[in-house]
Amino acid sequence: MSSSGFVLLDKIAGETSFKALFPLKRVFCTKRVGHAGTLDLRASGLIIAATGRATRLLPYIEAKDKCYTFRLHLGYETDTLEWDGEVVEQDKMGCHPGAEGDRIHTVNRADLEAVLPQFIGDIDQVPPNYCAVKINGHRASDLANRGREIELKPRRIHIESLKVVGEGLVTEGCTGKSFATFDLECNCSKGTYIRSLGRDLARALGTCGCVSMIRRHRIGDVTVDRAVRGDALTPEHLLPVDQVLDFPVVRLNDDQVKAIRLGNWVPWRTPVENLSTTPGAEKFVFTADKDGAVIGLGVYDPGRICPKFFLGDD
Repeated sequence: MSSSGFVLLDKIAGETSFKALFPLKRVFCTKRVGHAGTLDLRASGLIIAATGRATRLLPYIEAKDKCYTFRLHLGYETDTLEWDGEVVEQDKMGCHPGAEGDRIHTVNRADLEAVLPQFIGDIDQVPPNYCAVKINGHRASDLANRGREIELKPRRIHIESLKVVGEGLVTEGCTGKSFATFDLECNCSKGTYIRSLGRDLARALGTCGCVSMIRRHRIGDVTVDRAVRGDALTPEHLLPVDQVLDFPVVRLNDDQVKAIRLGNWVPWRTPVENLSTTPGAEKFVFTADKDGAVIGLGVYDPGRICPKFFLGDD
């Protein structure tokens, strides 16, 4: 079996994305592993990992849209924007509804659904202070741990859809008091922080909030129900790259394969279906040998296929 390909992992909550790769190193006897799209320590769900030369394809996985579910806690905010962080703000109106001089603060499902349209489409989002974004070469989370002042700039993201899928459930270990919880599903672009989304939803409702139970269900067209837990990983879970990335596959004859391996382009007059229709985007194809085994990533130009990099075994 080839040592290069993709592995679909179902990361457990409490495990770092980096640690989730350890079984790949053991099962496939290689140090050349990587993954696309880091998940928070307490988040769970789909990670698409790669071994060998397939690691060069990870940026194309990273660019795919993603689907998450998460639980929104209204009434308090923490430093990490997670349910068990250090409380930095508590909505007293929400947690003391009967106190003298306090106004009862409630949010129902209709209230939440009324603000969701504000977050659909292209929006600017400020990442959490505890994140991997670099500031002058240092991770924001490292600076936050040192007590440094952090000012992260908004980043443009795209949210395709956002909907409420449940309400009223409890997460253990909350460090603050919430007066309402809602479960949501979000389909969004690369770079979206679900923790920031929870914070901003709460603020749009006139209160504060944080999140728990973040789970990634999909990256592109790949869903977590195809994934395996790290402790159950076997060599059979290594997938050919064309089973994960949907670039068209063109089969080459032996002479064309030799040309591609040497870095030369080959003439190509046969129409290629399912090419990218994005204006200005490169039209990627997988080049394969006559048996259909992918040996490289190429770019289709009218009348020829040019190699981008080699993926096959030596």
